Amino acid sequence: MIPFLILAFVLSKGKGGFLIAGYTTLPAEKKAEYDEVALCKFMGKIMYAISLGILLVGLSEVLANQLLLVIGIIVFIVSIVFALIYLNTGNRFKKR
Repeated sequence: MIPFLILAFVLSKGKGGFLIAGYTTLPAEKKAEYDEVALCKFMGKIMYAISLGILLVGLSEVLANQLLLVIGIIVFIVSIVFALIYLNTGNRFKKR
């Protein structure tokens, strides 16, 4: 969970675009079409949500609580599915 929190912190500051898979492989002229800071901040928020899911899964093991496990897995999966749908529909992060 610690690496996810570190990445979330870096991305939420609008830095670290080189850490986003897919964005780094774009040619320079395509990268210029995107708002890198907004994309990084969004991915930082998603990383915080994923970290929460991982934390809940870990706590479920420590506290022997199955409900925390289920909630953690749901948070993890919903965060990833939401991010994939949000990023791939519309041109939300293109510069205007």
